[in-house]
Amino acid sequence: MSTAVVQLHRKRFPPVALLLEDVEAVMRSYAPLDDNDLTRRQLAEHLSTGGRRLRARIALASGDALGGEISSITAWAAAVEMMHNATLIHDDIQDEDRVRRGHLTTWARYGVPQAINVGDLGLMLPFAIVSEMDAPPELTAKLCGLVARHGMDAARGQTLTLNMLSHRQFGYETYRQCVEGTTGAFFALPIEGAALIAGFSPEDANALGMSFVRLGTLYQLQDDILDLYGKKGRDLPGGDLRAGKVSALVVEHLARRPADSAWLIPLLELPRESTSKTHVAYAAAAFREAGTLTGCLNRIDVIAAQIKNDSALRAWPALRDVALTCLDLALEPIESVR
Repeated sequence: MSTAVVQLHRKRFPPVALLLEDVEAVMRSYAPLDDNDLTRRQLAEHLSTGGRRLRARIALASGDALGGEISSITAWAAAVEMMHNATLIHDDIQDEDRVRRGHLTTWARYGVPQAINVGDLGLMLPFAIVSEMDAPPELTAKLCGLVARHGMDAARGQTLTLNMLSHRQFGYETYRQCVEGTTGAFFALPIEGAALIAGFSPEDANALGMSFVRLGTLYQLQDDILDLYGKKGRDLPGGDLRAGKVSALVVEHLARRPADSAWLIPLLELPRESTSKTHVAYAAAAFREAGTLTGCLNRIDVIAAQIKNDSALRAWPALRDVALTCLDLALEPIESVR
């Protein structure tokens, strides 16, 4: 993260840096590294690999912007971050990614069956964290329902994502639905929960959360680009191609050059171990030559403009500042590939 972005972050969200330490402490209390329970210890190992804790930051910053009670917001941020990390453990299994954040993934270290258990534990712990918050029962019940609803959205979105290739669904609208259910859900979740903690009605909290779904779509677009043209802490570039994932680049390219489905679809259908560096390099060059990369970057620019002009966010300037700072954080990594 650049110094400029760090300074911007600290200026707008003064309590977040300190509160993140409390969020980490909450997560460690539910998954300690020195725990005798093997599954909890393995979950703690995954959490210890780092990450930007972006969802936790969003929860903390939005809680500050909306006036939520600080201990509840901190616990909520830990619950959201725990759930997000659990889905990453399962994603690594589905995508057969062996490296994340520069470390071996849970399944690569302990095998698929145990990694499933670790991810399942991570999906259940948010309910424990929320139910044990020092908050009125009616609030914790709403938050538990919120976790469940967004978890179901993420599962459905992931199912749709995994079916895109086999069902030959390469349209951007299908891609958008997938992303809104997965990445988008985990950008809306921290906002919606923070609003409930601050005393908003479920309807108003949902409306505020929906304003951040676009940010999730943008984040996934830049993640798809970085997978091929940037650095994501993985062992090899082009992990999405190797996993047969219909990324934003694939969607954009097939819209521009439908005839290229003759080589691109078979490439996606190759077993991971048969997808060579040459295959990946060929696709990367073809995407650049066809303007596919530029097209995806243009989509990002359009969404960025929509976020900046969102009327719902303009009604809450402090929350808009949260969105704009998250936007800065999301855009920074792709500047090097423009």
